[in-house]
Amino acid sequence: MTKQVSRPAGPKGRFRIGQQEIVFGVFAALFVVFSVFLPGFFTAANMLTLLQNVAVLGILGLAMAIVVLGRGIDISLIAALAVPSGLVLQMVQDGHSLPGSIAVALLFAIAFGLVNGWLIAYADVPSLFATLATGIFVAGLGQAFLFQLDVVQWSRGMEGFQRLGQGSVLGVPTPIVMFAIACCVVAFFLRRTRWGAYIYAIGDNPYAARVTGIPTRPIVVLQYVLASLIGCFAGLVLAASINSMPTRIFNSTLIYDVILVVVLGGIGLSGGRGGVLNVIIGTMLIGTMLNGMTIMDVPYAGQNLIKGVVLLLAVITDSFLNPRNEETAQQGDI
Repeated sequence: MTKQVSRPAGPKGRFRIGQQEIVFGVFAALFVVFSVFLPGFFTAANMLTLLQNVAVLGILGLAMAIVVLGRGIDISLIAALAVPSGLVLQMVQDGHSLPGSIAVALLFAIAFGLVNGWLIAYADVPSLFATLATGIFVAGLGQAFLFQLDVVQWSRGMEGFQRLGQGSVLGVPTPIVMFAIACCVVAFFLRRTRWGAYIYAIGDNPYAARVTGIPTRPIVVLQYVLASLIGCFAGLVLAASINSMPTRIFNSTLIYDVILVVVLGGIGLSGGRGGVLNVIIGTMLIGTMLNGMTIMDVPYAGQNLIKGVVLLLAVITDSFLNPRNEETAQQGDI
């Protein structure tokens, strides 16, 4: 690995404003405007709702970030959120123990990630198409064979588990605590472990990484296993927050919100650039924007239109800030 050298701030020591600083400024301005001019936004009840929604979105953003840093994308994340966590609720409802049900769900998530990783790393299927296909398959598997109803309900055997989504620690809602813990774990993994360094190396230049002896294929598999596990964790937090799991959430536009979080936060789609801080900043902006549009009663179609425009602008900005090099161009689009 090459030694990282700190870059000067710019001519005459001036601070260089990057994408994450711009996005944070936009978030701060949007939050202030909504708080002042939007009735019902800056209230305790709405802040609690905003924080809970942001937590799940942010956890999913961490999962997507791990994949995007290695030049991939995971469209199956929402299936990883809905099916394993829904399986926990269904198994407990059928009389199985909670610890055993969670163990089965985690094994399911690991198997799901292994299939995604094998298709991409060893069968050379583009990540977009591989995860799209597996996500549809797993969602269909759950609806056809695993769940009795589209919304898997809470049961007595889950008693106490709702604290994961409805409790608080020193006054801080538990979902936010879970998001913070996930941020710390992922940041440590990416910045302090050999495997995290390998992901950055593969994202920066996969061919050079392979030449230097990095096991690129196993690391790619690891990325998708971790993404699936983190998605499962986000699903458990969501289920505990609302005391159910709406399995048809797979058909929603949540995956686009997750991509928005990653791209807007400043993680380059060309790989190898960004980190947990970018996910946090992107999550705050998207969460605030979605919450504000909901309070303003913006129609669902209008929200999708706005999100589509924002995503397009974010992708265009990313193409200018993180231009693709020759190696990326040879690989084709994500």
